[in-house]
Amino acid sequence: MKLLVVEDDRRITALLQESLAEQNFLVEVAHDGEMGWDMLDAFKYDLVLLDVMLPKLDGISLCRKLRSRGYQLPILMLTAKDTTTDKVVGLDAGADDYVVKPFKFSELSARIRALLRRGIAAQPPVLERGLLRLDPSTCQVTYDLEPLNLTPKEYSLLELLMRNGDRIFSRSAILDRLWSFEEPPDEEAVKFHIKRLRHKLRQAGATTDPIETVYGMGYRLK
Repeated sequence: MKLLVVEDDRRITALLQESLAEQNFLVEVAHDGEMGWDMLDAFKYDLVLLDVMLPKLDGISLCRKLRSRGYQLPILMLTAKDTTTDKVVGLDAGADDYVVKPFKFSELSARIRALLRRGIAAQPPVLERGLLRLDPSTCQVTYDLEPLNLTPKEYSLLELLMRNGDRIFSRSAILDRLWSFEEPPDEEAVKFHIKRLRHKLRQAGATTDPIETVYGMGYRLK
């Protein structure tokens, strides 16, 4: 899952990036409202954490702009203001939820996952393809009940393929979904992680390769 944090407090953004990365989220950051709009307009995100008090373009105005342009991604607003009026203004602007600073990360994380679950409510909570099983609620992956110890990138890559059935992902599409623009690798990085994932699946007992290479197009799960 790819999240965007629009927040001008660099201490908070650093803490959020570190904490959310530990939960297998890919996190990108914008430090003002205009930069946030540019990134949301250019890249695909699964959720945005949006501070209210931002330079250049405030969070309420950015939220209204996103909704008026048809963006449906979940918006979780962050603010130091704890009054009913402020919350109503944020929710009326199109926010899905509201967290007041200072917040406990456990609560913020729970709210993020709740919003993301709404977006995938029609999909099974546990993803299964043959003997391969991925539980997003615990981030546990098994093959024939044998646990796989995956890195965050390997986990995200496998989750992307499992969530999208027979869809083929090119290397560039995988880079766009799983890497931030601040750490752009070349397409060899995708080959490396596919190779590592296949190796771990074989170690867990897979006799055939569940990840199919569609030559000239990309990868998908068989």
